[in-house]
Parts: sequence; structure tokens; C-alpha cells
Amino acid sequence: MQLGDMIELSYDRGTIVLKNVHDPSVIPHFFRYDRRTLNYRAFACKYSETINFFSKNKVEVKDNVLRLLKCKIRLKRNISLYFYQREAVESWFKKGMRGVISLPTGSGKTRIALKIIAELKVPTLIVVPTLELLEQWRKRISYYFDTEIGIFGGGKKDLSCITISTYDSAYINAEILGNKFMLLIFDEVHHLPSPSYRQIAELNAAPYRLGLSATPEREDLAHLDLPELVGEIIYSKAPRELSGKYIADFDIIRIKVKLSEEEKKAYDKNIQVFRRYIKTHNISMKKPSDFEKLVMRSGLDRDARIAILAWREARKIAFNSVSKIKALKEILEKHRNDRIIIFTENNEMVRRISYEFLIPEITYKTPLEERRSILELFRTGEINAIVTSRVLEEGIDVPEANIAIVISGTGSKREFIQRLGRILRPKKGKKAILYEIVSSGTSETAISWRRRKKV
Repeated sequence: MQLGDMIELSYDRGTIVLKNVHDPSVIPHFFRYDRRTLNYRAFACKYSETINFFSKNKVEVKDNVLRLLKCKIRLKRNISLYFYQREAVESWFKKGMRGVISLPTGSGKTRIALKIIAELKVPTLIVVPTLELLEQWRKRISYYFDTEIGIFGGGKKDLSCITISTYDSAYINAEILGNKFMLLIFDEVHHLPSPSYRQIAELNAAPYRLGLSATPEREDLAHLDLPELVGEIIYSKAPRELSGKYIADFDIIRIKVKLSEEEKKAYDKNIQVFRRYIKTHNISMKKPSDFEKLVMRSGLDRDARIAILAWREARKIAFNSVSKIKALKEILEKHRNDRIIIFTENNEMVRRISYEFLIPEITYKTPLEERRSILELFRTGEINAIVTSRVLEEGIDVPEANIAIVISGTGSKREFIQRLGRILRPKKGKKAILYEIVSSGTSETAISWRRRKKV
């Protein structure tokens, strides 16, 4: 075959393009004909599969896809691994250098990724959900490697051999990043299957892919797309399997409190409105998508909207019971010498706890500098407790915390594991404890029990 007759494979704005195709029967099935350019086109993530297809079928191709960044990686320090970390690395290589590793917070997922980088020594893009995590990764890479580090996020757009980006920046610039790396690492990979972030993986040609998360599963079941975007879950351990030696030994203590008579009447009234509607309309409520359908229905159905509002009011009553504040007070008095993180579902309860117990609060409204200042005071021990509503469940490193108190939550497994993870980093001579305060006689009790069985 003459060079001019050879099929050409190139990269174009997040896609791979086949040119000079004389026989359409020899191209992979996932390519589609683009009438605008008169070529065949597929998502860039199909690059590796495309090369394997042509190799297997002995079809010669002129490959112009990758334009890799210049890369020189030298290891400054040895990266030692525990047995399960070695197993995880070995599993990833055996599975074709693709896949998700699921391990508890504090068990060293970052170290596993660093070991893989050290083995491959190829241009690498690391994608993280927050600027705090971006900085943590930068420090770890600088400690172990002598190489240039690019920062892509927080106003910076520097590309280097190892580049760290936020999900937001990688999504916005997916087409630019799509052919410059061999290895993609997605930290907190459960963010990836969202409708926007998934394009980071789809529009990238990198053949090697690693996902990291303590909780890959999502309530909307979008994690079922991870095998296509990153790879299957190829290694996992639950917190109980590693507790005591590799992560902190921990207990989960559930405290049931009673609603006041007034709260109980209001709760029962609202929950009955909700249950009456779903029973009358024969609606199943077995999975999260069922509730989403009811919410969609409420836009056109007045009674459905009334039912949703009643459900929300009942939930609010259960979450914010006065009895929970009393139980919280007792726990705080018991653990006055410990480092405590209090988790709630909403900002109203955060403010209430902050005001009553003089505990600094962190919510999505807290300015970045104030948030960093509070966390630094917590790390140094100048304050021993913080209260938050869902913004400290991932992306922070607080090794000093050993007590978590969950006042209220959504009931998802991921949220529960993430909150537990805030206190699982090993601490000499201290057992970690997660207190879960639930209102008895409400849906919180059943949800709490289902969650705990999965830890």
C-alpha cells in the first residue's frame, strides 16, 4: 500500500477523524460519517480501541492523533505501598491500564496513583473536584518527583509533563487537552459521569485511565457509565476491611431521639399527605429515579406538588428536631478534648448550631479565605469543632479529626461514607467515632440502618 493510499487518523476538537477511507467496511462500527468534512469521526476516547481494531485486522494506518507534551519524570523518593495498594496497582496493569480503584478515605489512593505515574513516566493529566485537592496533589507530586507540574485551574492554564486540573477547567478546555496526555487520573471519579464532566473523558484520546473514589456509586446510577469512560471497578476494599491497622479503628453509634409532641403531629400530618398521594396514584418509590419522576410530575399536577411540599416539610421536621440539639450538646460535652466535625443537611441548622454552641461554620456561602482560615485553626487545635452543611465531605485533608456527628443527611451511601472518611486517617491511640443522630418514628431510622449495613 502506498503512503498516499493509507488511512489517516488525526485529532480534531475532541474527536478522532479517519481520512482517506476507500473501503468503509474496514473501519470500526462506532465511527460515524461526517457529511460536513466528508470523513469518518468518533469521540477521542475511542482512540485506543481504534488502534487495537486496525492492528487486529492488519490494516495499516498513519496515526497523527497524539501530540504529547514533552516529559521527563525522575523519582526523588521511593513510594512504598501496603499490600492492598500493591494489589490495586497490579490489578490496574493487568486490566489493560484502565479502571477504577475504590478504597476508603485515608487508605492511600493518592499513593497508588503516584506509584502508577512512577512506573509509566508518561504525560499525565490529574483531574480533581476542588482547588484544595489540586494543591494537595501538587505538594505530593513535588515531594516524590522531580518534574515540571502544570496547574490548570484557579485562573492558571499551565501545561506540563504532569498537569493537575479541576473538573471545571478540564471540562471547559476538554478539546484543548484531548491529545496531549497518555494517562488520565480522575480523583473522586464519581463526579465524572455527570452530563458535563463526562466530556473530559469522551473528548480525550489518552489510552491509560485511572479512577479513584471511596464511593464510585451514584444515586442517579450514572456510575454505570464509568466502564466506558474510565474502566470497570478493578479493585475495592470497604472501611471495615482496613480499619485498625491501615486506617483508624472506628465505631458508628446511632442515637435515636424522639420528636416533641408538636413536631410529631406536624410530621405525621405532612407524611400522610405524601403517602396518600403515592398510594392513590399507585406510584412506586423503590429507587431515586422514582422520586425524580414525581418531582417532574409536580410541575403539571397540583396535588403532586402539594405532596412534594408535604414530604419536604416532614423531612425538615425530622432533620431539625429540638431533641437533636440536646443530644448534640451531650456528645460535645463528652468529647470536649477531641476534634469534631458536625454535618447537617441545611444551612438553617448550621447557623443554629454555630450560634448556640459558638462553633465556626462552613457552608457554600463561606468566602474561600475565611474557610481556609477556619480549617487552619482547626488543624492547629486553636478550635476543636466545626459545623458544615455538605461542603467538607470531600476535597479536604483533616487528619486531626476523630469525631464526626451527623445531625441530618440525604441517606445516600456515598454521603455517609464520605462523612465517615473525614475521621478515618490513622491517629495514634485514638479510635474514630461517627455519631448519627436520627429521629425515631421517621424515615430517617430505616435509611440509617440500610446505610450502616454497607460500611
